Amino acid sequence: MPPTGVALQDARARLFDAADRVVLRDGASALTSRAVTEELGVAKGVLHRHFPDFDTFLAEWVVQKTVRLRDLGDELNTVAGASSVVANLRDALARVFDSLGLATIRIVITRDAVRARLRASGDHPLSYLGQATNILTAYLAAERDHGRLVPSADPRTLALALMGSGHLLFGEVGAAPSQEAVDEVVASIVVGVEPGFPAPGPA
Repeated sequence: MPPTGVALQDARARLFDAADRVVLRDGASALTSRAVTEELGVAKGVLHRHFPDFDTFLAEWVVQKTVRLRDLGDELNTVAGASSVVANLRDALARVFDSLGLATIRIVITRDAVRARLRASGDHPLSYLGQATNILTAYLAAERDHGRLVPSADPRTLALALMGSGHLLFGEVGAAPSQEAVDEVVASIVVGVEPGFPAPGPA
């Protein structure tokens, strides 16, 4: 049995990191307070010394994952106008819907108490999906400014289509989708707004 009196340096960050490891190894369904503390090698009471309950811990874990999306936004800003639009979006979707991202979405959708904690703290329960959508919208707007999407392209609509399709594609049970499969989905969404794509003729 792990000791109950262990003093942890940066305890909250270490508990969040332990939760990440549990998810990456065993999936979101394995994320319990006992699994987190056992992963860290401390008694279960350590978590409750820093969080009033496990749902509050999970709510703050979700917020942490949402904040980390800012790094993705910064990276997309640097590649706008470079590489290919499809490749940039494929890589972005893979980041948004990686194992931790999918676990974040699943926890928010399936745990009423976590959503309640997020609302109580002023965070929207679906802030992870909303932040990711905003990041893709900003990137697509930048690509439109670079002339790599037609002026009539609607970045928000494209971002929503990419998020919905990406969630379905990456969220399927089994192995992660191949690069080719993601490219095909992304290309099917953006092809109609790329310069040079034939405009629809009269009905």
